[in-house]
Amino acid sequence: MAAFSGIQAETEQGEVRLRFRLDVPCVLGWQIYDPSTGAFLFEGEWKKLDDPKVEMRIALPIEDGPYRVQVAPVEDRRRFILIDARMNAGEAAIDAPRVTTASALARERMLRAIPKAFTYPPRSLWRHRKLIRSMVRRDILARYRGSFGGALWTFLNPLLLMATYAFLFGVVLKQRFGADSSGVGYVLYFLAGMLPWLAFSEAVGRAPYVIVEHRNFVKKLVFPLETLPAILVISGAVTEMFGLLIFVAGLLAARHTIPAAVAWLPVLLIPQLLLTAGLCWFLAALGIFVRDLGAVIGFVLTLWFFLTPICYPEASWSSVPAEAVRILSANPIYILVRGYRDVFLENHAPAWRGVAALWIISAAVAIAGHAWFHRLRRSFADVI
Repeated sequence: MAAFSGIQAETEQGEVRLRFRLDVPCVLGWQIYDPSTGAFLFEGEWKKLDDPKVEMRIALPIEDGPYRVQVAPVEDRRRFILIDARMNAGEAAIDAPRVTTASALARERMLRAIPKAFTYPPRSLWRHRKLIRSMVRRDILARYRGSFGGALWTFLNPLLLMATYAFLFGVVLKQRFGADSSGVGYVLYFLAGMLPWLAFSEAVGRAPYVIVEHRNFVKKLVFPLETLPAILVISGAVTEMFGLLIFVAGLLAARHTIPAAVAWLPVLLIPQLLLTAGLCWFLAALGIFVRDLGAVIGFVLTLWFFLTPICYPEASWSSVPAEAVRILSANPIYILVRGYRDVFLENHAPAWRGVAALWIISAAVAIAGHAWFHRLRRSFADVI
């Protein structure tokens, strides 16, 4: 690996004048990159060196902006001289040159990306909040445009869905929860478990198709595509809100009160939205490349629903091997279902250990899902 020493650099008429010593004769080359994206811009003419003293002139682009210059032997580019430069109105400015490696640069990019991974998604969504609000309204109304019920179906859909499941499992199969053997008790426990599932399954089930459905935004417009999966999440939350109104009305009719522990509900809602958003970003990006993903996700959601104790009590797991129970208990939707039942029906805060794990998992899924979407979005136009 070549060793550089005595490195000096200065600017002169839009050029970088570089002087250094190199311990081995070689063919020297230089490249210019975009420092924000790492994209290669162009390469200069190679220079054969026999003298250890090297002097080079590197012409920077005339366009204003930041640039990154890398100088290295053509035969071995693992170690190179790096110069960060900027052009402003034809004048060049540079930082002190340094010797580094590709792996060291990758570590620096990763360290810089960590805080951005936490701040960029919420900043982007907040910046486009008016667009999101408008498209959520449009999405909800478009689903039922032309029907007799219109937007009323936003309320009727969760009502009919929950009534169907309650009749099937509560009346026909006579499922019961715990010591409450009444049909009303079963319906309340069932509906409490259905609330987070309604929002989650609706958004995740639609996510693989959302970019394909809006292909015109990909090809013809400069559009913040990361908002499309977020719109599904918010639309699902609106559906849950109507389901929550139905549930609260039933709770008041059956128990004549709303427990004070409902104040803990935001502790469950925030990670629920983060988890849903992360999965929607992941599936929306992957759905561009795997067109059968929507059908697969439909099956997965059906399996996920029946593996979660929503329509049957947790006591049913008594016949399941202990190893399987531990795996099923790690299901984030199971943690949400238990949390909703704790605050609405048991009138106490959700278990802190499960909620802490839910927050960690949901935040990790949201960050990873957004990073996955951001990485693949450059290829959307080529595939669509």
